[in-house]
Amino acid sequence: MQADVLVLGAGIVGVSLALNLALRGRSVLLVDRRGPGEETSFGNAGLIQREGVVPYGFPQDLPTILRHGRNRSTDSAYHPRALPGLAPFLGRYWWHSRLSSHRRIQRLYEPLIRHSLAEHGVLIDKAGAGDLIRKDGWIKAFRTAPALEAALREAERIKAEFGVNHAPLDGAGLAAREPDLALPLAGAVHWTDPWTIADPHALVAAYVRLLEASGGRFLKGDAATLAPAGAGWRVETAEGTAEAGAAVIALGPWADVATRKLGYRLPLAVKRGYHMHYEAQPGKRLNNWLMDAEVGYMLAPMRQGIRITTGAEFAQRDAPQTPVQLERVERIARQLAPLGERIDPQPWMGARPCTPDMMPIIGPAPRHKGLWFAFGHAHHGMTLGPATGRLVAEMMLGESPYIDPAPYAATRFRA
Repeated sequence: MQADVLVLGAGIVGVSLALNLALRGRSVLLVDRRGPGEETSFGNAGLIQREGVVPYGFPQDLPTILRHGRNRSTDSAYHPRALPGLAPFLGRYWWHSRLSSHRRIQRLYEPLIRHSLAEHGVLIDKAGAGDLIRKDGWIKAFRTAPALEAALREAERIKAEFGVNHAPLDGAGLAAREPDLALPLAGAVHWTDPWTIADPHALVAAYVRLLEASGGRFLKGDAATLAPAGAGWRVETAEGTAEAGAAVIALGPWADVATRKLGYRLPLAVKRGYHMHYEAQPGKRLNNWLMDAEVGYMLAPMRQGIRITTGAEFAQRDAPQTPVQLERVERIARQLAPLGERIDPQPWMGARPCTPDMMPIIGPAPRHKGLWFAFGHAHHGMTLGPATGRLVAEMMLGESPYIDPAPYAATRFRA
């Protein structure tokens, strides 16, 4: 099989990238060992986070570090046996999260985030997927007044620097929007610009249908078989060998399966996360996507039910599930939200691919002609898939990139 481009990885980033290339008239083969959107893109909170210009940093104050270190937190967890292997990454993550570095990273990261809604909007319209989208933002709720006040100050800074809109909600305003919450809360930051997705997996599937209608193909295959082939690249699929003049590694947390084989040592780690769906209690409902910010979990009224998504678990990517965070937050969430019975037979787990400077790796591979990288999007893969897809497509085709790609280049690391 011959094509112009092989795209390895059928999560939201790979699908969006393949689609951007196909819409520009290129023949594309999208390859993954599983079906499209069945890994990390399946289990997110369903947010297109226009407000997400501030990447999740490593704590800088000692009390917070000690709280996480006790490994009993609701918003984080870790496998003790994994810490020695993760220590170099965590040290660099802490270093880049210092205030001066973090503010610089925000300015570099923001151009991608700024275009997230518009680039999703183009694909949503072409795919006829508007029924999956709400455009009324999401709510970050707080239990105490000091935490709410600090969050509102930060929201004002983000509005002033990056033009992201929000509306403050006091306790009464929040209760009016969510009358079935069982506990009074101090208030919330209502981020009004972001969009929400009622079924992230269905959105990926809609993009894949558009890809196929535009001439692209999806094949099951093994990314570990990626290898140079003459002036291009080849990979083994269930339908035989596929070859193309160029290849893109968009494998998310599995990017190292291909990059290490080619001699790259990029600093990629994972933050694992879990979700579970619940029935709503009879006669009650959750109206909005809502984060219980001081506890550290998200509630989302998905098509499948009310979804709880957890914070970060630091572990080896392929270690067995340990959904202790889900157990912790479920007990707390039941005191607040109208949660009924569990729907899923077991918790779902995914892995967010993270770099120590909190920005994705996007652009040409430093030492291989015709090879491109698009991974490391951490918590914002669903948000940044189409924005990344457009950027890589423009670079591959020699077009003028719509934003400066330099901050995301692999060469910023010693690869």
